[in-house]
Amino acid sequence: MRYVSNPPNPWSSESVEWLGEPPEARLEVYEETETRRIITRNTSPDIGFDYSVNCYRGCTHACSYCFSRPTHEYLGFGAGTDFETKIVAKVRAPELLRAELERPSWRGDLLVFSFTSDPYLPLEVHYRLTRRCLEVCLEYRQPVSIVTKSALVRRDKDLLRELAEVADCSVHFSIPFRDREISRALEPFAAPPESRFRAMSELAEAGIPVGIGIAPVIPGLNDSDIPELLRRASEAGARTAWMTMLRLPGSVAPYFEARLRERLPTRAERILNHIREERGGKLYTSEFGARMKGTSEQWRVAERLFEVYCRKLGLNGERTMRERRNTFCRSRNQGVLFD
Repeated sequence: MRYVSNPPNPWSSESVEWLGEPPEARLEVYEETETRRIITRNTSPDIGFDYSVNCYRGCTHACSYCFSRPTHEYLGFGAGTDFETKIVAKVRAPELLRAELERPSWRGDLLVFSFTSDPYLPLEVHYRLTRRCLEVCLEYRQPVSIVTKSALVRRDKDLLRELAEVADCSVHFSIPFRDREISRALEPFAAPPESRFRAMSELAEAGIPVGIGIAPVIPGLNDSDIPELLRRASEAGARTAWMTMLRLPGSVAPYFEARLRERLPTRAERILNHIREERGGKLYTSEFGARMKGTSEQWRVAERLFEVYCRKLGLNGERTMRERRNTFCRSRNQGVLFD
């Protein structure tokens, strides 16, 4: 029987796969010291931001659908269990960020903390790389947005509140499922949905703009959750909301299918058929403009449902953050001029 828990790295000439039960997985942490840049520029027209910061590679949340899994293959690891158990900490991230903010070419564009890994992995308790990077952003009045599945973000409530006072700062919680059991099946080590909503409420009460990302929407599984998720987010103080459809690039597709069949066996085939209907018979399409949306009437219904409930709950209506100009500065003396 072919074991697909960790699909082979397509960039390697050889691969080793376990037959039968694999050995017990243990977390391995690698400290990366040779990184030269920490700000990554996004070139995809489908993504709503241009620059991101990732202090870690890999993610212990183990979300079976994570589109970032193939990035681990560039390190010589696999996109399956390796992504969840072999974590790279970019220990020089705060120093690198400071150096890049000092570059004359940097103009203070929004920095998003997330994309290839959650900025608040459990390892952040020890390394504090995200917090230290946020301290640098506060010093430079650098606009920041955070996307996370972790309640650990509450630890930095004081820092985020200060940042929100001098520059744009927001925190979006990725919460795709309302049901705890479904969440545990497909994102087994992420905080349960109720914990994320509590963290959202706590940050909102502290004056930090918060929002919800219903990501990913998996046709036939959680598209019906949209109204309830938006309602709970609104009650927790969310001002904004967004959603994207499931993406299964490269090695993610076989891993997701294996996990889906293992953990939701009675629903798996139906869900996979729904996904194929959205993708012209495939589990994934890589075309810009199409890879994060569906094509069927069912997807259009989900989009309309999302829009109707956002209007009803007052999400995404008026501008949700104060408009700021020239908040970014390279020295405290310069910053005083714009107070």
